[in-house]
Amino acid sequence: MLDALPLPHPFESRLGSALLRRATSADTDAVIALLADDPISAARGDVASVEDRPAYAAALREILAEPSNDLLVVELDGALVGTLQLTSIPGMARRGARRLLVEAVRVRSPRRAWGVGSGVMRGVGGVGAPAVGATMVQLTSDAARTDAHRFYERLGYVGSHRGFKYTVSPG
Repeated sequence: MLDALPLPHPFESRLGSALLRRATSADTDAVIALLADDPISAARGDVASVEDRPAYAAALREILAEPSNDLLVVELDGALVGTLQLTSIPGMARRGARRLLVEAVRVRSPRRAWGVGSGVMRGVGGVGAPAVGATMVQLTSDAARTDAHRFYERLGYVGSHRGFKYTVSPG
């Protein structure tokens, strides 16, 4: 986990006060549900099946055990309504700049467009990145997520690169 992150981090949304905090094993089912709530994730296999729960639980344990990674969740009115993963990456480029990579940002569908995602991303850029010594926050977004692209651009993110993926066949 990224020990330097100042968590929990409260923020305001149009739905009220929210809290960004580190995920725990007790959050596993809620995080799985957030992934399955997203049509693109669901199409990739994140369908919240009981058979997959051990894999998700193991992934969460591994993320939290890794000093460069963290999984955060958003609480609102006692319910988990969002999640994201952060990875701190040291680099040689840009005179040894550290980057904070944001992945798997999800907000529960009925809570989207109410400032939850904006509050999270502002916290990541304004509080989280400086706390871990990052000079840049970066993320990738599936090409089909045009609404998400507009969302990130409104927050000041620039679509400056083109990403590539290579799927490795199970051996």
